[in-house]
Amino acid sequence: MMRVVTVVGTRPQLVKAAALSRYVRERHVEVLVNTGQHYDYEMSQLLIEELSLPSPDYDLGVGSGTHAFQTGETLMRVERVLLKERPDMVLVYGDTNSTLAAALAAAKLNMSVGHVEAGIRHHDRSVPEEVNRVVTDALATLLFCPTEHAVANLRAEGRSDGVYWTGDVMYDLLLGYVEQARRDSRILRRLGLECGRYFVATVHRASNTDAPDALRNIFSALIEAEQTVVIPLHPRTRQALEALGMLEQVEAAERLLIVPPVGYIDFLALQMHAALILTDSGGVQKESYLLGVPCVTLRPYSPWPETVVEGWNMTVSPDKTAILNAIRRARASDVERSTGAFGNGHAAEAICDVLGNWEATALGTSG
Repeated sequence: MMRVVTVVGTRPQLVKAAALSRYVRERHVEVLVNTGQHYDYEMSQLLIEELSLPSPDYDLGVGSGTHAFQTGETLMRVERVLLKERPDMVLVYGDTNSTLAAALAAAKLNMSVGHVEAGIRHHDRSVPEEVNRVVTDALATLLFCPTEHAVANLRAEGRSDGVYWTGDVMYDLLLGYVEQARRDSRILRRLGLECGRYFVATVHRASNTDAPDALRNIFSALIEAEQTVVIPLHPRTRQALEALGMLEQVEAAERLLIVPPVGYIDFLALQMHAALILTDSGGVQKESYLLGVPCVTLRPYSPWPETVVEGWNMTVSPDKTAILNAIRRARASDVERSTGAFGNGHAAEAICDVLGNWEATALGTSG
């Protein structure tokens, strides 16, 4: 039985860990570490409670800051945990500063790293998440790829050992909760929404929030959209709008419905009943595709080319006119999609099978 340290730090990572953690704990000893990169209740603790994740064994409280600050603080604090716990495997998720720091701390201690959601590429090194992905993949022992395209990306970089197409753990979780969201969520009633008569928008990427022109263009377009737009407002985005002097205008806009970040079940319900989703989140792009809701990505590229190739997801630069045109095109499009690109909904089990085989081979145990 292996000792596994799982490191998470943000809302999307908590979602991914919720899909995988229970399978890991059936076969191994898991120590859960929350770096606290997302620290608001709505962004972290609410998900832990709602998705029945075990309480973290370590809460490092890193908080917000520059990339260097977050990465450096996480590196030092995770290292202390790893020295104490001495795991056989360190599991990391996605592409955040927490991901990079945990992988680097483990590699420096000659500990094995498993990267869930490996092989995703924008091919744009000016994006901090791209740097995190590339470096984490270079350090990882086992690379768990959500799509075949991710496998091909790693192969193009000369990496084939330890690479596995497992499917996407977010698809596992979505399949497990979609009926509950349909049955139990009351958020549409609470917000006075009608199915198919509203849009959902999320904006949180630094490339948008830290760029005044981009942020102004995005919210100016949302204000002029011809439907009610529900916006679960990220704390970073609220601060950026306030600094821009635009928060009052956004909150007063007739068609914008500003709400705090919501839990996974309610957000799933909001997405599945929306006419359109606008987002700069990679995870939300993927969920909109899996739920069959058209998406406009508020970035010039997507980490999920599968969704774009099929015409279900449109990428757009943060320009007001371009966004409004993309909204019109997305609503008028009539395309079919398939969900096979993201696996069969059993990614967590596939990852655990790989971990078991690795344990038997690398550690000389029978699993």
